[in-house]
Amino acid sequence: MAESPETTEKPSKKHLGLPLAGGILGSLLLGGGGFFAVYSGVLPGAGTAFARATPASVPAFVPVEPLVISLGPQSRSAHLRLTAQLEVEAAHRAEVQVLMPRIMDVMNGYLHALEVRELEEPGALIRMRSQMLRRVQIVTGEGRVRDLLVTEFVFN
Repeated sequence: MAESPETTEKPSKKHLGLPLAGGILGSLLLGGGGFFAVYSGVLPGAGTAFARATPASVPAFVPVEPLVISLGPQSRSAHLRLTAQLEVEAAHRAEVQVLMPRIMDVMNGYLHALEVRELEEPGALIRMRSQMLRRVQIVTGEGRVRDLLVTEFVFN
């Protein structure tokens, strides 16, 4: 018996470009339509989450006197100058201003406790800001200080 050579047919290449392009175009249209529906208010109740996220009251800002910290002989700079503002609830502004000597003491004590290498690290300001904010919130009480805004952080 003679064997016949098998003929193998290659499957034809399917054009994947058209369905892929259609899928991408469809997802862009649906995404854009969904954004428009939420943004323009077509969907009822979709904008209420944004309304609840905004603060109910206008914040007040209490300035913190500039702090100057001596850094010591092993530092490249001699001093650190820090100026900040406290974002508070408007109703608690007077209470926070009365506690300003304690706030200054807590911030000054924290900054003096840091080592020079910690101050000169790239992410030092972010870490210091959160640490100082937490200490200020403990001094002032819960719910009075929202944020600590560093307006000046200079080595000289």
